[in-house]
Amino acid sequence: MKRILLSLVVLLGVTAVQAAKPRTSLKVYDTKKQTITGFGGACCDGAMKPFGTDNACVSKLYGAKSKIGLNIMRMEISPSFTGDNWGDYDWNGSLPSVKIVKQRDGIVFGTPWSPPGEYKTNGTAQGGNADSQGNQKGKLREDCYDKFFPWFNTFLKWMKNHGVVMDAVSIQNEPDWWVSYSGCLYEPEEQVNLIKNYAHLLDRETYGGVRIISAEPLGYRKDYYDALLNDQTCREQVDIFAGHIYGHMPLQYIKPVANTALPLGKEVWMTEHSVTDNIDHMPNWDDNLIFAEELNECMLAGCTGYIYWYLRAHWAFAGTGQPWEHNGQSINFPENKKDELLPRAFVMSHFSKNVTGSTRLKTSQDETEGRTKEEIPANYEFSAYSKGDSIIVMAINATDNPRDLKITLPYNVKSGMLWQSTGNESANLCQQSDLDIPESTNEYLCEMPAKSLNTYIFMLDNGSTAIENVNLLDNDETKTYYDLHGRRLDTPHGLCIERSANGQARKVMIR
Repeated sequence: MKRILLSLVVLLGVTAVQAAKPRTSLKVYDTKKQTITGFGGACCDGAMKPFGTDNACVSKLYGAKSKIGLNIMRMEISPSFTGDNWGDYDWNGSLPSVKIVKQRDGIVFGTPWSPPGEYKTNGTAQGGNADSQGNQKGKLREDCYDKFFPWFNTFLKWMKNHGVVMDAVSIQNEPDWWVSYSGCLYEPEEQVNLIKNYAHLLDRETYGGVRIISAEPLGYRKDYYDALLNDQTCREQVDIFAGHIYGHMPLQYIKPVANTALPLGKEVWMTEHSVTDNIDHMPNWDDNLIFAEELNECMLAGCTGYIYWYLRAHWAFAGTGQPWEHNGQSINFPENKKDELLPRAFVMSHFSKNVTGSTRLKTSQDETEGRTKEEIPANYEFSAYSKGDSIIVMAINATDNPRDLKITLPYNVKSGMLWQSTGNESANLCQQSDLDIPESTNEYLCEMPAKSLNTYIFMLDNGSTAIENVNLLDNDETKTYYDLHGRRLDTPHGLCIERSANGQARKVMIR
């Protein structure tokens, strides 16, 4: 009998151990990293046609009052305001979308796929990588370097005359990618020559202090950035170092650039990528968790801005209402309804609504290994941020099993909110609930459901943590204000977050 009882006890003990849920511990430190400018997408999508009248998805995606909260838009600077003889992407066509973003306190920057054809070695805006184009590599002619920035001035003047002051201009889309469509190639030293000797021709003062963005390599190639960062004049001229991450994971490629650029007071943006793009199905929840991980890894790598590729596509933020056409196939997706917000947009909202304007904090798990987009996510990722009187913790569980998470914070907290997404179905896209924090504490234990994206917003206990740097101000209507959850306030009062026109944020008391 004793042997039977002993066996039963052992069996119950083993069962209890097996039933115990694994736990991950995350410690957040009061060590500040980069400040996040924001998130957005490109107005360069064929599905956006006609640009002049079809802006419903922009209205749904942009602004603090929208469900998604995007605040950065990328547009093409065509070789002239009438287009580039390749597509219908002209200055005038982008204007309605750009105006919506600017009216909602957003940031708009322009990227040329090619300067005017008459400035180039192949005499056309096209890149030249086609038999019909003679396979002649299209590059900016050296005798036309002095025309490049005055051409930008023409674009900036046109936009200003039509009611839009541009925030920034980029040197070139993918200078390292030889294409048959609009394109222009630059070697790293050629970009240095252009910026070092001619960037002073950009009329920044007339056009609102417009900033210069570096050329945006296809794969965030370090040699392009090193060439600029090693030249003092280029360092002074370039405000934002940007690039794309096709086939190049953020922590391996963006992070080394950020480590050099951020201490110099520069910004680091990821300006184009599409996760699981052009796929023959609507993105499943695993696909969308890969997107969440990419956003998170870009933040861990030091990005201050993340700009997705298309705004509207069946694998993007809003549906097209059109069949998917690819390689001779035409497939209808019932879920791909015109301008209906897609699950990927709500994944983005975790970051765009909560992380914009925040400062990333160091955590005990900052070193997250990046994965290729083909791999199904198989582990856990985290990041943390400080914003006003709140600390935000992003937690991704991409496994098939729930897991306990113990969060240790640098300050005591008294309340909080959870944003949680657990699937593509509308009921699971972005549930919001209050956190149960019965008393002031710097520790929080919770469960991360299987395959979930979780945003924990903790409110500091100001009884035990003093409010620093609070200024008493009268209400200034020229600035924008947010509550301590980052939500836009039309009539600010009391303790708020004030954001100035240049994107700087501070804590203020409005009387």
